[in-house]
Amino acid sequence: MGAVPIPFDEGDVKVNGVTLNYARYGGLRGKPLLLIMGLAMQRTSWPDAWLNAFIDAGFAPITFDNRDTGLSTRFDHFGTPNAMSFVMQRMFGSGRLAYTLHDMAGDAEGLLDALKIPECAVLGLSMGGMIAQRLALRAPERVTRLHLAMTSSGYPWLPLPNWHVLRFMSQRINTAHGSEAAAVNYLVGLFQTIGSPDFPTDMHTLRMRAERSVARSLAGSGMARQFAAIQADSQRYRELPALKMPVQVIHGDRDPLLSIAHGKDLAARIPGSHFEAIAGMGHDLPDVLAKRFVELLSAA
Repeated sequence: MGAVPIPFDEGDVKVNGVTLNYARYGGLRGKPLLLIMGLAMQRTSWPDAWLNAFIDAGFAPITFDNRDTGLSTRFDHFGTPNAMSFVMQRMFGSGRLAYTLHDMAGDAEGLLDALKIPECAVLGLSMGGMIAQRLALRAPERVTRLHLAMTSSGYPWLPLPNWHVLRFMSQRINTAHGSEAAAVNYLVGLFQTIGSPDFPTDMHTLRMRAERSVARSLAGSGMARQFAAIQADSQRYRELPALKMPVQVIHGDRDPLLSIAHGKDLAARIPGSHFEAIAGMGHDLPDVLAKRFVELLSAA
């Protein structure tokens, strides 16, 4: 295990009507890199090896808990959307939402304002990549380079996740208020289910990360509300040709949650974007791929 990266700045900021918990690494001389995490994952889900690799390459990573995740503002008073509401959001864009991906992109922009960062590179993963797309569309002057990993354009006719992944993830939506032990077991099982076949993370590390995450904050029902926001953002793919900054799309060819067809479609919709496929990668962040990502980000 490598050294645990220590933030030079961390805390809470009030932006866009919510409180966001954040941390910055690498010092003020580094190149700011805003990292946007995926569905129901806390900012501490960025592995130490990845943060260290970014720092060693001269980046100053910024991590934060999306709204309804970790130590940022929760929206439990909105309740948990049911399966029918997801269908309505996907098909008709209707139904009561706690918030949208537009709101979450506004959070990211507000964080940059609070930290007095006029512009920076952005790396978004999965749902975080969708938020990053929205950020780049609403405030293109703030995004110098856009890196989109294991994410999607939102085009409605792309392949669905593998059935066993959908079935497993539905357990979190349906049992959001379970015990800490159940939450740890869920996270371990999730990353065994969606992880990279050619770059497996050992069980000890998976359990350690899950225990650390659960000890910091239980997920609550935020995953379901974030998923509803994703489903409602069904027209984003039509807007992507407007992106003008350098864009890099990175996707694993063994991703069971968002198949590589999502990455290829996303890159095809953004003029001048660069697409990079990583053989054997699933929907996770194996330590052994940290340097590969750094090389891609540095070369873009």
